[in-house]
Amino acid sequence: MLVRDDLEACNRLIVERMQSDVSLIPQLAAHIVAAGGKRLRPLLTLAAARLCGYRGQRHVGLAACVEFIHTATLLHDDVVDESALRRGQASANALFGNKASVLVGDFLFSRAFEVMVEDGSLEVLRILSSASSTIAEGEVLQLITQNDTTTTEAQYLKVIEGKTAALFAAATEVGAVVADQPPAGQAALRDFGMALGVAFQLVDDALDYSADQQALGKTVGDDFREGKITLPVLLAFARGSDEERIFWRRTLEEREQADSDLGQALALMRRHGALDDTIERARLYGDHAIAALAGFPDVAEKKALADVVAFCIERAH
Repeated sequence: MLVRDDLEACNRLIVERMQSDVSLIPQLAAHIVAAGGKRLRPLLTLAAARLCGYRGQRHVGLAACVEFIHTATLLHDDVVDESALRRGQASANALFGNKASVLVGDFLFSRAFEVMVEDGSLEVLRILSSASSTIAEGEVLQLITQNDTTTTEAQYLKVIEGKTAALFAAATEVGAVVADQPPAGQAALRDFGMALGVAFQLVDDALDYSADQQALGKTVGDDFREGKITLPVLLAFARGSDEERIFWRRTLEEREQADSDLGQALALMRRHGALDDTIERARLYGDHAIAALAGFPDVAEKKALADVVAFCIERAH
C-alpha cells in the first residue's frame, strides 16, 4: 500500500516495454509477467528508494528493470529444469516450447539494459549488470553441483547467493543509489537484500519437499527429481546412516528413482530435522536482514521491509 502508486506505474512500464512488432514476444512475455507473481523484487527497489527519502520517479524504471531480469531468468530456468508449472499454471516452455522461451528471455534481458541506459547512471548500470552475470554464474554452479552429494554447504550457499540473492541485493541497492544515499547506506541496503534473498531461497528449498503444490505454484518435488543438492538434502545426508546415504546417492547421483522415493526422502528429512533446521537457518538470515536496517529512520517503509522478511519466512507455514 505504501508504494501502490509506484508499483502501478512500474506495472504500466513493464507492459509498455515488453511490446514488440514480433507478436510472439508480447504473447509469451505476458503469459509469465501477468501470471500473478508477487513483484517482490521491484517492490524492494521502490520501498528502498522511499525509505531513503527519494521523491522522484527514476526508481520506477529501475524496478521494471529488476522485474525484467527476474522474468528472463525464470524463462531460462524453466527450460533448463524442464519445468511444467510456474506460478500455478503451465510454464511458458510447456506452452510455447523451449526455443521461444529462451529467445524471449533474451529479449527481456535486453529490454532491461535499454531501460538502465535510459536512466543514465553508470553506477546503476554497474550494479544491475554485475547482478545479471552473478545470477548466470550461480545457475552454472548449480548445474555443476547438481547430482553431487559431496557438495558442501559453502558451495550450496554460493549457489543461492548467486542465483537468487544477488538480484535481491541489487534491487535494494539501486533504490539507495537513486536516493543519493552515502556509501554506508547503500551497503546496508545491499546487505539487507542479500540476507533476505538467501532466506527466501532457503525457504523455497524446504517448501519443495513439504509444501502443497497449489500453494507453492510449481510441482512439489522438482528439486528431488532433478537431483538438486539443497540444504535439506545436505543436512539429511550428513546426519543419515550409511544405508540412507546409499538411498541419496541412488536417487540424486544415479537418478534411479521409484514413485515412492520422494516420500522416502521426505521421511528421512523429517527424521533428521532437516526441514525445520533449514527454516531456522532462514530465520537467522532474516534476522541479519532486519539488523541491516538499524541505521535507517523508523518510518513506515522500514517496518514494511521488515514485514517482507517475515512474509518470506512465514511462507513455510
